[in-house]
Amino acid sequence: MKRIVLFVLTNLAVVVVLGIVARLLGVDRFLTANGLNLGALLVFAAIMGFGGAIISLLLSKTIAKWSARVQVIDSPRNADEAWIVETVRKFADKAGIGMPEVGIFEGEPNAFATGAFKNSALVAVSTGLLQGMTREEVEAVIGHEMSHVANGDMVTMTLIQGVMNTFVVFLSRVIGYVVDGFLSRNDNRSGPGIGYYVTTIVLDILLGFLAAIIVAWFSRQREFRADSGSTRLLGRKQPMINALARLGGMVPGELPKGLQAFGITSGVGKLFSTHPPIEERIARLQAAA
Repeated sequence: MKRIVLFVLTNLAVVVVLGIVARLLGVDRFLTANGLNLGALLVFAAIMGFGGAIISLLLSKTIAKWSARVQVIDSPRNADEAWIVETVRKFADKAGIGMPEVGIFEGEPNAFATGAFKNSALVAVSTGLLQGMTREEVEAVIGHEMSHVANGDMVTMTLIQGVMNTFVVFLSRVIGYVVDGFLSRNDNRSGPGIGYYVTTIVLDILLGFLAAIIVAWFSRQREFRADSGSTRLLGRKQPMINALARLGGMVPGELPKGLQAFGITSGVGKLFSTHPPIEERIARLQAAA
């Protein structure tokens, strides 16, 4: 709950800062002269930027269960399920967080953690992961996912995405009004013209790509921290190194788009990849004390 409160406060702070900067630069007077209210734009940017992000976060567990067809283990049906639940419970106790829901889904090797609150998250592993790895390696992967939960990575990623979305929406529309004002300076019409709409659409795309690069960079740093967190939960680093090496020889299963950043690996191209290359992750662990 504390992270959600911080999420809301950060949203408000971003909007306030954007408003102050706009006033200091005289943007508010220009926008008003061209028929756009700065306050209304800030509210719109905040709703578009953070509204979708927070709704997605709050519904993340429900969406994950449905989209990945996760079977939640309410009562273990066999020794493997009992072992998975007990492993998650052990790590939850060690990390000082509430016991997450535990689930299994059909598919190639993968695993993910999601949820708005770290004391009521969801951790799920695929059947392919259980079949393709040793128990020690699976334990390391579960430790990695539990580190994501303990670090509050789901909320943090949502916050970063929301901030980027807000800047994209705000800047694209401000610049759109500037361009439109220049193109129609000799016109007597009121309200935005074609220059505004074209510029806004183009900048939404271009700035969206830039925002995606920033979010992906942060996600890669988060993966390094989760790898390190797994070694702390296990008390040794070799199982995580072995698990990563094993993954390097596998084809990870595809996760639904909304879960890709929380799975084992995803992304095409280094700038847009949410996960670092396996080799870099192994090298980082090997170099750690």
